[in-house]
Amino acid sequence: IQERGEQDFKSETDRFPRLFRSVESIPHLTFPTVTFDTEMTIDLGNRIVELKHVGPGHTRGDIIAWVPDCKALFSGDLLEYGATPYCGDAQLEEWPATLEVLRAMGAQKLVPGRGPALLNPEQVNAGLDYTRDFVTTVLSSAKEAVAAGHDLKAAMAHVRSYMDAKFGHVFIYEHCLPFDVSRAYDEAKGIKNPRIWTADR
Repeated sequence: IQERGEQDFKSETDRFPRLFRSVESIPHLTFPTVTFDTEMTIDLGNRIVELKHVGPGHTRGDIIAWVPDCKALFSGDLLEYGATPYCGDAQLEEWPATLEVLRAMGAQKLVPGRGPALLNPEQVNAGLDYTRDFVTTVLSSAKEAVAAGHDLKAAMAHVRSYMDAKFGHVFIYEHCLPFDVSRAYDEAKGIKNPRIWTADR
């Protein structure tokens, strides 16, 4: 987990070099000293919070927070609702199965990475369905583009032919889609581990 965290950090600093000039000089920037593989429980005195790694999706190391006494789930970017999931560092093939792990938890309320809080089981399921539809559509259309021998530019047009009508109106769509299609194209070509985002890319 710590090694993956350092790789994800490097991806972020390389992706936005102008934001991370002299990153080593940022005060109080530290890596975690407490890590876990799949689960860690925190006792807040009057409430238990469970931190869990339930599977890959938005990244290889997504962590959720589960509050069992009120069945509240904080999904981070594993689930977005009414917004575009950022997939630039994703594991798209596995993401739908991870969403089904979240569904099986039976959350009564869910706070997504982006979008409004989901305040009942029906809204939670709608959020899960929305994110699943987005990630499966971007990957399946990218696979079609790769099978047809398209380069990345042509693949973008092909993916948009599926995505724009369903998702083109949602928050940060135009910002995220180039990253999402590039990652889906790589994964469709068999590049399992996301490539580091650099200023050149």
